[in-house]
Amino acid sequence: MWRHIVSNFLTILIVLLIALGGLAAWGKRQFTGPGPLTQAVCLQVKPGASFSAVSDDLAGQGAITSGYIFRAGADYSGKSGALKFGSYLIKPGSSMAEIVEQVTAGGPSSCGTEVNFRIGVTTTDVILRELDPDTGRYVEKIKFSPAVEAAPGDFVDAAAQPDVRLRVTLVEGVTSWQVVDALKRADFLTGNVAAVPPEGSLAPDLYEVARGSDRNALLAEMSARQGRILDDAWASRAEGLPYDTPEEALIMASIVEKETGVADERRQVASVFVNRLEQGMKLQTDPTVIYGVTKGQGPLGRGLRQSELRGKTPYNTYVIEGLPPTPIANPGRAAIAAALNPDSTPYLFFVADGSGGHAFAETLDQHNANVAKWRAIEAEKGQTPAPVQGN
Repeated sequence: MWRHIVSNFLTILIVLLIALGGLAAWGKRQFTGPGPLTQAVCLQVKPGASFSAVSDDLAGQGAITSGYIFRAGADYSGKSGALKFGSYLIKPGSSMAEIVEQVTAGGPSSCGTEVNFRIGVTTTDVILRELDPDTGRYVEKIKFSPAVEAAPGDFVDAAAQPDVRLRVTLVEGVTSWQVVDALKRADFLTGNVAAVPPEGSLAPDLYEVARGSDRNALLAEMSARQGRILDDAWASRAEGLPYDTPEEALIMASIVEKETGVADERRQVASVFVNRLEQGMKLQTDPTVIYGVTKGQGPLGRGLRQSELRGKTPYNTYVIEGLPPTPIANPGRAAIAAALNPDSTPYLFFVADGSGGHAFAETLDQHNANVAKWRAIEAEKGQTPAPVQGN
């Protein structure tokens, strides 16, 4: 009899163990397998939130099938105490394991509210956007210029949220003075900038920053990034260029950057200036003259005067030979690449063609014909004739 009881007990125990093993295997499949989400959702984890609250939110949004398995899996993997606050874009089909990894790894918020502090050539704008999980696109909600207007109340409230994503965008062609002047108005940054970085040394790019980041550290990152870009481009430069140092190439890149906003034209524009240097011709480019007038402290806001075009300054390329002494702006990666690998063309002249681009010419006669067309466009628009190469 006792033998029968023991045998039954062992049988039941084995069945229970098998059942528990099957349950554990099923739970593991639930934790690591594809989740039920069919559309992306934005999960907001508030400071001090618990895994229990997060699991309830995920279950409510249809991202997980079981809050218990989600919490148990996080605990089993040793990550239940590593929850990081922020906003996380949960993609369709994300497993519980992937979500646990996402919310414990931290880093910049990948959805929710984004504040982009955009430093441009003519204005600095602060743009608040919200990510639409359905489309994966950011939708602009608020935009204002901190130099001329106060931040709207709605912006202040939204930007104060701890999980907001902060970015600084540096646009191609801005000057170092403009960058420093703009960063002073970025109230989410700290630290006083003692000196303006050398012209051309800052990389136009998008920078992720944390609230309270030091302005000098951000400028150092911009400088380091530009240095790497220039070093890489210099290492793969074309042979026979009429400049001997990376610094001279950076000057050329800044001129190319200011002369055209058309991506496909950069290497052609660079070829014109390279050809002029090789033939001992003056560069005759307005942006350098303008920099000599403004010192890079904002747009000129008017046309160049004849006295400014005739005056002999280090930046007046209608008068001086060769390159100006420094860059005239911070050129982007594409302009640097164009300066160091220009197209091979016979062009010596270019002038605006009315489409936003330029008409290029090999001879002065061809150029004068292009200029005549541009003058007609200027007259039709009622514009004051601007100086052009060769005139």
